[in-house]
Amino acid sequence: MKTFIKNIKRYHWYYIMILCGITCLILFSYIPMAGLQIAFRNFKPGNTIWNAKWVGLKNFWFLKDTEFWRIVKNTFVLTGARFVVSFPAPIILALLINEISNTAFKRIVQSITYIPHFISWIVVAYILDSFLSPYGGIINQLIEKLGGEAVFFMGSNNWFVPIVTISSVWKDVGWGTIIYLAAITSIDPELYEAAMLDGAGRFAKVKHITFPSIRPTIVLLLILSMPNLINAGIDSIYPLMNNANLEVSTVIDTYVLSNGLQLGKYSLATAIGMMSSMVSLLLILLTNKIANKVSGEGLW
Repeated sequence: MKTFIKNIKRYHWYYIMILCGITCLILFSYIPMAGLQIAFRNFKPGNTIWNAKWVGLKNFWFLKDTEFWRIVKNTFVLTGARFVVSFPAPIILALLINEISNTAFKRIVQSITYIPHFISWIVVAYILDSFLSPYGGIINQLIEKLGGEAVFFMGSNNWFVPIVTISSVWKDVGWGTIIYLAAITSIDPELYEAAMLDGAGRFAKVKHITFPSIRPTIVLLLILSMPNLINAGIDSIYPLMNNANLEVSTVIDTYVLSNGLQLGKYSLATAIGMMSSMVSLLLILLTNKIANKVSGEGLW
């Protein structure tokens, strides 16, 4: 007990900082979980959570709805395509930036690749619309000059997933390199010097030193990114939705939004959201278990 009190006195500022984080976590993450009971109640606007009638699993009828499973398919197709491209992209970019010997040029490249992260998805949607519009868009002007016909990219079911995937990579690839570059800078320079003495080239140093050294970081971020397979992200999907592409653009996040805030079906929206969270948790647990067996590295 004396040691504990002594540590608190010695590191009191650290404990205060931790306490602020824990307080925010409790206030904004754990206390709101009391609202999950709406999924098992017949909640209607005007009532409180506590006086709404219990209905058991009645709000989970969507699990038998073919339309819901079509939306689940849309979600996995979109998030799967985006994950395949978006996850390795920051790793590759970080390795390329690390190979730039000119410090000033390296900083310029980093700054340019970071900037898109701070652009709102609403602005990105307007940029895409102006570039891809069939009425004067730069891309369609080029297609027409080459003898082709204008394409309504933003309303095409075939082009929606590629557009979201490419725009997501463009927007976040630079920001994603921050952690990998930080991991690379922690590598002992003597390892590279020893490799040079042995005649190793750049590719060999990346293969045998850089990549193995950042592998724990890659595994960690891989595990933490697993929930993104079920959460497409309302901010990146909703601005690009329109009546022409609803068949492929309707995902779980937009389905929850339309049922909850637009139609007032709060119990149904909560039930869907809770199921999505449970699947996300299972994905993290499964990926962590596989990572521990394959590489011996995981979150725990």
